[in-house]
Amino acid sequence: EEQKRLLENRPDQPQNPKVLRVAIIGAPNAGKSTLSNQLLGRKVFPVSKKVHTTRCKAQGVITHEDTQLIILDTPGLTNPLKAKRHKLDEAMLTDPWDSVKHADLVLVLVDVSDHWTRNSLSKEVLRCLSQFPHIPSVLVLNKVDLLKKKFLLLDIVADLTEGIVNGKKLEVKSAFKQDSSSSAKSPLQITQASPSKSKVPGSPCGQEKNQAQEGSGLDRSSDVGGAGTGEAREPKPCGPEDLKDMNGWPHFQEIFMLAARCGEEVDTLKRYLLMQAKPGPWEFHSDVLTNQSPQEICNNIIREKVLEYLPLEVPYGVTQVTEIWEEGECGELLIVQSLLVPRESHMRMLIGRGGKVISRIAQEAGQDLMNAFLCDVRLKLKVDVKG
Repeated sequence: EEQKRLLENRPDQPQNPKVLRVAIIGAPNAGKSTLSNQLLGRKVFPVSKKVHTTRCKAQGVITHEDTQLIILDTPGLTNPLKAKRHKLDEAMLTDPWDSVKHADLVLVLVDVSDHWTRNSLSKEVLRCLSQFPHIPSVLVLNKVDLLKKKFLLLDIVADLTEGIVNGKKLEVKSAFKQDSSSSAKSPLQITQASPSKSKVPGSPCGQEKNQAQEGSGLDRSSDVGGAGTGEAREPKPCGPEDLKDMNGWPHFQEIFMLAARCGEEVDTLKRYLLMQAKPGPWEFHSDVLTNQSPQEICNNIIREKVLEYLPLEVPYGVTQVTEIWEEGECGELLIVQSLLVPRESHMRMLIGRGGKVISRIAQEAGQDLMNAFLCDVRLKLKVDVKG
């Protein structure tokens, strides 16, 4: 009831409000929800190693002083064939596009630990960017802590940006020893937390110290298509033929490198986003953390655990039905949910030998719900075959 009241009430506007709507897009399992949770400081979006954990666009709200960031956590960009395989709603195909259309800034997240996909943006991501070229975009390389050979980041950046960042050509110079004992910090680490006008001229990807130039191996030396002003020209929409030969996007304004899971460098990105906010009215009350209802958060967290503990495609066929949602006398929350599966064999898998699997799911989900709702939660899960 409190969440409903906060969402329905008019926001408590400060004197000079600023706002920024940020869409986070990328391939499935790139870490979009993990990054969203870290930016928010609380777990409100489901996270799993399996693809398509996020099933719909959801909004997170960060309010800091006079600035409000609205984080649009979107399903991974996928194609109709894969959507059919994972029994995904049509919304899974349209929601990311819809979020980008209403965004002020797009974060493109890439998992650098996946050597199969890290050197090129997926065609779905490129298509999405090319449809809305007027919306500023930023490249975020995630899971850099899992990359042993840090010097590979130079090649990854060159490939994903087509060698151009913020209208300037990157010159790749090997400034690193090619060994796995390189610093855990990324060679292009963005330490800037100041407006773009205070950047050091020619500094790589927005770093603000001269020493950053020495270590990055990237030199944004020449303007592309500009008149020596350093300002990037507005990119033109690309057609299917233009995208055919593209592996990266040459219109990113900045590059960030971080490890969302452990929170490394997330604050740097957060400061950058706060500085990009423009004058405008807040959309939410300052006490709102997400536009999701408590029931939606509960369903997402339970589904996350089901995805984690069931093999292959099995968890995608589970239907959740909440039977009891009650608040106790001492403020504790009692939740009873039925998990309906299509087959007896799936039911046996979900229950596990001696009920171990379903007990573990209930225990872990209950703990996450307590952290999300900041109250005691008693969660009971039942398993049945769909009638």
